[in-house]
Amino acid sequence: MTATEIPQPGFGTSGHEDESCTDAVRRALDADYRHVDTAQMYDNERAVGRALDRAHVDREAVFLATKVHPSNLAAEDVIESTEESLDRLGVDAVDLLYVHWPTDAYDPEDTLPAFDEVRDRGWTRHVGVSNFTIELLEEAMEILESPIVANQVELHPRLQQDDLVSFSRGHDVRTVAYCPIARGDVTALETLQEIAAAHDATPVQVALAWHYGRDGVVPIPKGSGEHIRENHAALEIDLSDEERARIAALDRGDRLIDPDEAAWNR
Repeated sequence: MTATEIPQPGFGTSGHEDESCTDAVRRALDADYRHVDTAQMYDNERAVGRALDRAHVDREAVFLATKVHPSNLAAEDVIESTEESLDRLGVDAVDLLYVHWPTDAYDPEDTLPAFDEVRDRGWTRHVGVSNFTIELLEEAMEILESPIVANQVELHPRLQQDDLVSFSRGHDVRTVAYCPIARGDVTALETLQEIAAAHDATPVQVALAWHYGRDGVVPIPKGSGEHIRENHAALEIDLSDEERARIAALDRGDRLIDPDEAAWNR
């Protein structure tokens, strides 16, 4: 598999819990999302598994990703917790297993070979990382036998991470964007409001269309109700080069998530 085969867009589940999570994932699958993202940290893998079981979509048609909690990144814990994730999800394997954060129990020489082992066991088709810098990516590539197919990071119009996206693209690593609409803050950006008016769209849809048009980027917006379909419909918006340049000018390097605290607060 090449990185470009990760379905676009993904559906993010951080913050979705219990039956509301199951309902949201089912709605997303009904709206033609074919990439669902969860994590041990989100405490909703069981709810995601229920949605997959109840959906009118074959398991093989859904690209399913989860992430190993930072406290589970010692080698034997990677193996044990991954098996537990599969049990909660009700699947034999996931399509992508991430290192969630390079913090806490993360030790590249100990952690990463365990991800190779999980892949060798057939419990994941692919290996990814999350919240990795260029330097951490380079280190992981040297240690892992498995190719890294994705790096999931905070990414939105105010934090565009061009150098990281470019490096990743050059190494066939997909950049999966969480917080792609800056937790809704994009609605207040005048530039996006003006572009949205020209497309009979919303600022959120314009922000997502900008992501969809970036080579090597897959956003994973969360959503509920009609927002799920609206987010998917942004795939149909074709931004001009001038509009994309205006959005590029919004980059301020503004992070919503403090890397020093994020592992415990996402």
